Amino acid sequence: MKRLLTFCIISLTSVFFVQAQLKSPDDFLGYSLGSHFTPHHKVAEYFRQIAAAAPKNVKLIEYGKTNEGRPLMVAIVSAAENIDQLEQIRNNNLALTTGINTSVNLTKQPGLLWLSYNVHGNEANSTETSMKMLYTLASGTNKPATEWLKNTVVVIDPCLNPDGRDRYVNYFNSVVGKMPNSDPSSREHIEPWPGGRPNHYYFDLNRDWAWQTQIESQQRLALYNQWMPQVHVDFHEQGYNEPYYFAPAAEPVHQDITPWQKSFQVVVGKNNAKYFDAEGWQYFTKERFDLLYPSYGDTYPLYNGSIGMTYEQGGIRAGLSVVTNDGDTLTLKDRIAHHFTTGMSTLEITSLNHNKLLEEYKKYFQQELANAPGIYKSYIIKPTNLSRLKKLAELLTKNKIEFAYGGDKTGRAYDYDTQKEENYTLGRNDLIVNVQQSRAVLANVLLEPQTFVTDSNTYDITAWALPYVYGLKGYASKESIKGKYASLEEPKTVNTEVEKPLAWLFTWGTSEDAHVLIALQKENIKVRQADQPFSVSGKDYPAGTLIVLRAENERSVKGVKDKVTFIAKMLDKPVQAVSSGFVEKGKDFGSNVYPLLKQPKIAIVSGMEVSSLAFGEAWFYLEHDLNLSPSIINAKDINNLDINKINTLILPDGSYSPFIGDGLTAWLNKGGKLILMEDAIESVLEKKGFDIKKKEAVVKKDEKPEANKLLFKDKDRDDFETTIPGAIYKINLDATHPFSYGLGKAYYSLKTDRKIYEPFAKGWNIGLINDKSLMAGVVGKKAREELKTGLLIGVQDFGRGQVVYLANDPLFRNFWEGGKTLYGNILFCSY
Repeated sequence: MKRLLTFCIISLTSVFFVQAQLKSPDDFLGYSLGSHFTPHHKVAEYFRQIAAAAPKNVKLIEYGKTNEGRPLMVAIVSAAENIDQLEQIRNNNLALTTGINTSVNLTKQPGLLWLSYNVHGNEANSTETSMKMLYTLASGTNKPATEWLKNTVVVIDPCLNPDGRDRYVNYFNSVVGKMPNSDPSSREHIEPWPGGRPNHYYFDLNRDWAWQTQIESQQRLALYNQWMPQVHVDFHEQGYNEPYYFAPAAEPVHQDITPWQKSFQVVVGKNNAKYFDAEGWQYFTKERFDLLYPSYGDTYPLYNGSIGMTYEQGGIRAGLSVVTNDGDTLTLKDRIAHHFTTGMSTLEITSLNHNKLLEEYKKYFQQELANAPGIYKSYIIKPTNLSRLKKLAELLTKNKIEFAYGGDKTGRAYDYDTQKEENYTLGRNDLIVNVQQSRAVLANVLLEPQTFVTDSNTYDITAWALPYVYGLKGYASKESIKGKYASLEEPKTVNTEVEKPLAWLFTWGTSEDAHVLIALQKENIKVRQADQPFSVSGKDYPAGTLIVLRAENERSVKGVKDKVTFIAKMLDKPVQAVSSGFVEKGKDFGSNVYPLLKQPKIAIVSGMEVSSLAFGEAWFYLEHDLNLSPSIINAKDINNLDINKINTLILPDGSYSPFIGDGLTAWLNKGGKLILMEDAIESVLEKKGFDIKKKEAVVKKDEKPEANKLLFKDKDRDDFETTIPGAIYKINLDATHPFSYGLGKAYYSLKTDRKIYEPFAKGWNIGLINDKSLMAGVVGKKAREELKTGLLIGVQDFGRGQVVYLANDPLFRNFWEGGKTLYGNILFCSY
């Protein structure tokens, strides 16, 4: 008895000691949570402190760093017995995702709940909430939570976007006074450009889950796929005049989301509502936030078997307090309380239903393996561009989607290009995705030619089929086809050696080819480009081929042969040396069809006039895809360009009309290249020298305006007839123009607005659409009529320079790979 009493005393002393070391957020930070915004380094310190003070209940994983070097981390919290067996629990959980019957005892396996906070940096309440959540679960002070953790392992990611959040927090903390100003017009509620929402490169990380273009997404998804939770919650904020939103979600809901996934959202929602009702807090469900686009923090988990949900608290730019339109004062402490409540409510319902969650989770993957969703059982992607095919393979690999290559089968399947059943023959390097696999739903969602949409009032784009995105020939087959080979058969690369070559030839049409050109030009090597196909030394070369003439370079570059050879080897690109410029077909190398390529000296315009997302796409593409360092300037400086320092100017989507002046036109006349993207085109309409004209909708003489068919109950919805949230159009290209190299006769583009332009009478109509151009996605009736014919890609001469018009964004979210080929041609090719 004495020994037992001694043990109890020691155990109680140990508990009190741990709790004494484990500080609350208020004690650690030195201020009450919600009275200040906490910088990320203090959040990281707090998470480390909790993990160190409560090692039996908390495991900290630092899974990476942001572009600016801030740590990315998750805290895993559970009962001590679960933390002791954490690796076994993780492996058991992954075994369920194989779709194969396993010996995992589901009654002893806890459920996994993953809580993601602050993917948008200026939705800053979320990270503050994560500290309260961590302390509550780790401290053992909340008895119900302690019981819930016996059945649940909770993963807490305090901030998915530390760079963006610190951008917001640092600004707010630098301008707030001794007392916060609740007037929404005060400066603390008005962020400067680009705002805290995006990451370092101004990308929306909540649209990047599937594409994983950003370093934060890549590192987070690698960890996510090692755990694969049953429930995932993505915590957000919306405008501060809005009440709280939680699941169930709005239509459209993708048809591959299961009845169980939809029904459990209702179960969670009702539990959240119970607590909100008790406090008299306002909320809404089943509105605005749909489940379609595959790259969100709710849909991506759903397409991977989880219950994915978004929770939205009113509060963007609300600061520490703000007066809403209703006259109420919303505080940061209020916002924390709301997010904390739904987080705890979700933990409760996950714990109480953990057995059912695990059973349905196991069944989900078994069903995928046994009976894949959708009408198509296999997808075939042709290697029409080997570089882009490899990038597609990389994307599938990141998402754990299985594929193989090649076979000897022939058959009929849906052709993405013709939109009809066509004959096909498998080739050795055809990439084949058989959807009878554990990631069947995600594979089907990403590859299906047409996504079924029940409601056009969507929150994002409605088409993303990967063959269109990558600009590759594709087929969807109703047969189950399996590839024969695990890897590509790489073409033999031969670097030919000629003692004294007349020229060296390189291919063109991919980012890798652009790297060759960039490397050559950095060495001051002059490079020419064939604007017509030719044959020399018994080999055919397409238009676009790069040509380095030995004699014209030896005059100014020492050791040109060694440099060309070194660059080819360093970049692993084949180079063909030829000893004569006398061609068998086409024109000899002395012809003017081999123009000298100008080395681009690029500037991008940034600032309040510019869409930060569009700017970020151009910036990221140049730096990460091409390893270039563009100059970044303000709109007010575009009339002061020095043609010797900047010869290529990019105006991303934005409004520049006041800045289009004589200085810019003088720069164009000297040989500048101006690239106008999306709404930037509107800034030059009807300005002197710019020939672009908007194509207006045709109204028939006797056509009467239609009566408003919108019912009052639908006043907050888009006009369905004019909507185009994001659809794929086939743009018919002038295949002979340099901008079409590597693309051929067609380019698949995402269209997100109704703007279209008249074809040029003078100038080059490079990309046109017709009434058969719509390939996939939602487009309202009136919008379809307006987008029947017209110009989407054009270029005009302007003195010695050029103006390029891009009505659509070729760099959309940096995952639109076909657009990168087009953009590379625009930057580097001459005509």
